[in-house]
Amino acid sequence: MPKDSGIGAPQKRREDVRFLTGKGRYTDDINVHGQLYVHFLRSDMAHGTINAVNTAEAENMPGVVRVFTGKDFEGVGSIPCGWLITDRFGEPMQEPPHPVLAQGKVRHVGDPIAAVVAETYAQARDAAEAIELDISELPVVVDMKAALKDGATKVHDDLKNNLCYDWGFVEENRDAVAKAMDEAAHVTTLELVNNRLVANPMEPRVAVGEYSQATDESTLYTTSQNPHVIRLLMGAFVLGIPEHKLRVVAPDVGGGFGSKIYHYAEEAFCTFAARQLKRPVKWTSSRSEAFMSDAHGRDHVTKIELALDAENNFTAIRTETYANMGAYLSTFAPSIPTWLHGTLMAGNYKTPLIYVNVKAVFTNTVPVDAYRGAGRPEATFQLERVIDKAARELGVDPVELRRQNFITEFPYATPVAVEYDTGDYNATMDRLLEMIDRDGFAARRQASEAKGKLRGLGINCYIEACGIAPSNLVGQLGARAGLYESATVRVNATGGITVMTGSHSHGQGHETSFAQVVADMIGIDENMVEISHGDTANTPMGMGTYGSRSLAVGGSAMVRATEKIIAKAKKIAAHLMEASEGDIELKDGAFTVAGTDKSVAWGDVTLAAYVPHNYPLEEIEPGLEETAFYDPSNFTYPAGAYACEVEVDPETGHVTVESFAAADDFGNIVNPMIVEGQVHGGLAQGIGQALLENCSYDEDGQLISASYMDYAMPRADDLPMFAVDHSVHTPCTHNPLGVKGCGEAGAIGSPPAVVNAVVDALQSAGKNVTHINMPLTPSRVWAAMQGA
Repeated sequence: MPKDSGIGAPQKRREDVRFLTGKGRYTDDINVHGQLYVHFLRSDMAHGTINAVNTAEAENMPGVVRVFTGKDFEGVGSIPCGWLITDRFGEPMQEPPHPVLAQGKVRHVGDPIAAVVAETYAQARDAAEAIELDISELPVVVDMKAALKDGATKVHDDLKNNLCYDWGFVEENRDAVAKAMDEAAHVTTLELVNNRLVANPMEPRVAVGEYSQATDESTLYTTSQNPHVIRLLMGAFVLGIPEHKLRVVAPDVGGGFGSKIYHYAEEAFCTFAARQLKRPVKWTSSRSEAFMSDAHGRDHVTKIELALDAENNFTAIRTETYANMGAYLSTFAPSIPTWLHGTLMAGNYKTPLIYVNVKAVFTNTVPVDAYRGAGRPEATFQLERVIDKAARELGVDPVELRRQNFITEFPYATPVAVEYDTGDYNATMDRLLEMIDRDGFAARRQASEAKGKLRGLGINCYIEACGIAPSNLVGQLGARAGLYESATVRVNATGGITVMTGSHSHGQGHETSFAQVVADMIGIDENMVEISHGDTANTPMGMGTYGSRSLAVGGSAMVRATEKIIAKAKKIAAHLMEASEGDIELKDGAFTVAGTDKSVAWGDVTLAAYVPHNYPLEEIEPGLEETAFYDPSNFTYPAGAYACEVEVDPETGHVTVESFAAADDFGNIVNPMIVEGQVHGGLAQGIGQALLENCSYDEDGQLISASYMDYAMPRADDLPMFAVDHSVHTPCTHNPLGVKGCGEAGAIGSPPAVVNAVVDALQSAGKNVTHINMPLTPSRVWAAMQGA
C-alpha cells in the first residue's frame, strides 16, 4: 500500500491550488506604482557595424521619458559568463564582452540596440519605430565549420578568430584511443546533428526594476530559476551595486527548462534604468521576442566512433563535436558541451578508453546555453545511436550488445573523470522488457504492415549526472560560483515551520515535496510546514534550481538544518522531562524518554523554546531556528532504459509514436506522483526534439523559425499515453535522502529511442537507412527512404 503522507507518498501538489485557479503571482502580475514601460529596438540584421543611432524624433514622441542606447552603458560592466573553460593546450577560452545594449556592432538578429522608456508600453513601442538606424551590413557566419575557416568574418573583431575553445578530454587518452581504433576488430562511425531548440516555457521572461531613493536600494522582480545568482552577477559584475543594496525576487515562475537560469541584459537594463530615472521600469517579453532573445539549446554537430573487439566488447570511443555558442557567451554556455557532456560519454558502459574533442564556435546567432538535460542529452544521443548502428553492422541484438557492455560493479570510475556510486542497468532493462512485451512486437509489426505502415522498435539506455558538485571540484574545472545549496528552518512557538531555501521552483512541486521531507523527519502534518523561496531578502544564499539538483542538494540542506532543529529540540525536551538528552527519542511528533512512558509533544517543546522560563541558559539558547549549507561530495547518477514503438507511413514519411515506455532508477523517491509528472514532461520535450522542433537560420542569419507558425511544438495528439516505472531504485550513497534527481531524464533518454525506432521501421522494409538527423519530419523521413 502506498503511504498517505511523508516521504514516499504520492501527494498532489499543494501549489496547484493557486496555479490551476488562476491565483498564481507571476512577475507580470507585479505592477509598481508609477512604473514606466520599456520596449527594446532589436536588430533585424544578423551582423553589422553601427554607424549612428538617431533618437531625436523618438525622444519627442508622446509619453517618452528617455531613450537609451549603447553609449549610456559605457563604463557599465559586461554581462558575465559563469564558467571559464581552459582548452586542450592550456589556454583560457576567448571571452568577448557582452554589452547590455549593442555597442559598435550588432551580432545577431534580436541584439538590442536601443531601449525606449515611456509611460505606456504602446508609447514605447511606437517611439521605437521612429528611431533611425545607420548600420552597415557585414558578412554573416552561421555554419560552425565555415566560421572556423581562414578568412571567415569574425563575430568579435577583437578576438583572434571565431573559435571560443578547442577542448580535449581526457587529453592523455588521445593517442591511446587512436591506437585502439586502429587495432579494433570493428569500428562504427556516425555523424549526427543535435538540433538547435527554443525552450518556450509557458511564461515568457519579465523584468521589473525598482529603486528607492530613501534607502539607495534596488529591487529586481524577474522570471529566474536562481535569484541569488542573478543578484551576485548583476550587482557585482554589471552594475556595481553592493549585494546588501540589491534585492532580487523571483515569484511564481511558469516554466524554465534552463532558459531562465541566466542573467540577461533586460534584467540589468530595467535595474539600471530605474536607478537613472528614479521610477520603476517594466519589460514583458512577447513570444516573438522570446524566440530571438532567450538562450537557445543544443546545436551540436558530432562525429562519433565506437571501437569493438572480436567479442563485441567496447574498447574505445572517440568524438569530435562542433558546439555553437552563438554571438555571445551566456552564463553557463561553455560548460554544457564540455564538463556536462564529455564526462557522460561513458554512458552505462565499461568502455576503457574515451577521448572527447569539442570546438566551441561563435556565430551570428542567438546565444546557446543549457536546455533541459544540458549536455547529457547530447552525450546520450551520440552514444545510443552509434551503439544501435554497431548492432546492425554486427548483426547482433541491440539489447544484448548493451547488456554485454553494461557496468555491473559499483562504485565505478569511468575513464572520463566521474565515479558512479550505485546503479543496476540490467534491472532497469529487465523492467523495460517486461513493460513493452518485446516478444509480441513481431505480431504488432505484421498488423501495421497489413495497414500499409512500417513499424519500428527502438530501445536505448541513458545515464545522467545531477546536482553538479562538489564546489572544490567544479572550481578547478572553471566554475565561477559555488554549487552548494542552503536552507533555514524556522520553527515558531506553536510548532509550525517555515523552511527558507535557496533553491527555486518553476513547476517542480517544491512546496509539496520539500514539506514532505521536513514533516516526515519530525512526524508532524505536512500542512504545518511552509516553504519560502525566490526572494533574496528572506532566503539564505543559494544556487537555485537546474540540473535536477533540487532534492539531491537543496533537500539535503533542509535535512541538515532539520537535524540541527531536532538536536536542539531534544535538549529542550530532556530539560522538560528531567531526563538525559541521550535518552530522548522523537517519533510521530512526540518526544519520549526511552524505556519509560514519559512524553512531551512537539508543540510543547516548541513553545518552551520561545517561553524559556525555566531554561538553563548557559546550556540552551532561546528560539528554534537553524541554517545549513550542503555541498555534495559527488554528482548523483540517475539511469534508465527506454523503448519507443513507431509507425511510419511510407507514402508520406509521417511518424506516429504508438507507444513509449520508461524504466528509470531515481534512487529513493519522495513523491512518486511528482516524479511521474516530471518524466512525462521530459518525454514530451524529448519526443518534440526528435520529431518536430527545429530552430533554423538561413545563410543571412535570419531566424526562419521565429514563431509557432514555423516552430512545431508537440501537442497532446502527437504523443501516446506513456508507461512510466521507477520501481528499480539504487539509492544514492552520498546524500542523506538517497535521491538522484528526475527532472531531466525523460528529455535525455527519449530522442535516441525515437530515432532508433524510425531507423528500425525503415530497415524492416529493406531501406538501407542508417541515420536521419533530428527532427524526423515527414519530408526528411520520406527523402531518406527515396535516397535509400
